[in-house]
Amino acid sequence: MKALPPDVTEAVVLTLELAAVTTTLLIAIALPISWWLAWPGRWWKSVIGAVISLPLVLPPSVLGFYFLVAFGPSGPGGWIARLWGGRTLAFSFPGLVIGSLLYALPFAVQPIQNAFHAMGRQPLEVAATLGASPWRTFHSVVIPLAWPGIATAIVLGFAHTVGEFGIVLMIGGDIPGHTRVLSVALYDYVENARWHDANIIAAGMVVFSFLTIMLLSSLQLRSRGHDS
Repeated sequence: MKALPPDVTEAVVLTLELAAVTTTLLIAIALPISWWLAWPGRWWKSVIGAVISLPLVLPPSVLGFYFLVAFGPSGPGGWIARLWGGRTLAFSFPGLVIGSLLYALPFAVQPIQNAFHAMGRQPLEVAATLGASPWRTFHSVVIPLAWPGIATAIVLGFAHTVGEFGIVLMIGGDIPGHTRVLSVALYDYVENARWHDANIIAAGMVVFSFLTIMLLSSLQLRSRGHDS
């Protein structure tokens, strides 16, 4: 079997690293946000939910532009980068992580929020009656009951990060070994008529997407089985 070209392998490794880091942070952030949004409250909860959901409808180029401005030397990203002697978060791996995290947030929040909402308050009330602490209730009752939604969020967050193009190109550019992820590498190879390498990446992402859909279908079937 012919080995992958070094720059394709480099793009694969960088993409998987970006997806793994982003998904880990994504779930850690999405869990408390989803829990907070799952229960009725003041009207501004709906406003915050709408802000979180903006990436679902906004073109990636629009978000990428504003991220680029925010990550630049004069924006908050510039102030953060100066903490370790940098000038900007744009065109860097940390910038890619932050941009991917914000863009993928609704894909994690919505399935987890739906799982929390479907669970209802009764299990919480039963756990409180038995004397369980809030943390133990969340860890031992809420997480197991909401696991199908959490697993869906993990799969969607990882797959969405692997396949994202517009955001990562706008805020990361095309720097080999630093910001050139698979989707950007595919674009670069097509522009340079490297059809064989482009076909390797495209075919691999088709297979990855198919497996993702099959995994999501399996999770949905298991969730229905538990509910019935």
